[in-house]
Amino acid sequence: MLRDKNLVPLSRQHQHALALCVRIDRAHQAGEMDCSPWQAEIIQLWEQEVAAHFAAEERFIFPAAVRFHALRELVSDLIEDHRKLREFVLGAADRQLDSDSLREFGQKLSQHIRKEERQLFEGLQKVLSPEEFECLGSQLQAALAAAPGACLLSSEATPFVPASQKHTS
Repeated sequence: MLRDKNLVPLSRQHQHALALCVRIDRAHQAGEMDCSPWQAEIIQLWEQEVAAHFAAEERFIFPAAVRFHALRELVSDLIEDHRKLREFVLGAADRQLDSDSLREFGQKLSQHIRKEERQLFEGLQKVLSPEEFECLGSQLQAALAAAPGACLLSSEATPFVPASQKHTS
């Protein structure tokens, strides 16, 4: 099924994250897992795209989906996936991920994205009206405006500090 234009920004971000998953898997298979750069890239992807992406899904996509009985259990599973993926991000921020946990992160993220694309987005396209999608698209556009939309690794990654640990001056 062709992706509704209002979901395309999320699907593009999914492509960026899937590319990271593939690269992690290839490096793991090749035995070339210097964990520090991978953890820095995970943090950078989180800060540039995933944090805003998760927030937009949780604020707009998931509430739209739970209105439909057929999607409720799926949304519950996706929320749990978000929780687990955030734990991996915190582990990366603390530089606690080894090669096996990096591979597990990549597999979990890839499975999560495929679940959203193949089940959630397809399901929404069957049940939402064009007007509902337009409204959803406007909400997503506003929510994702702060995310630059690309994962480019700088020469020195900025350390990730969870919002709960940030102090305002």
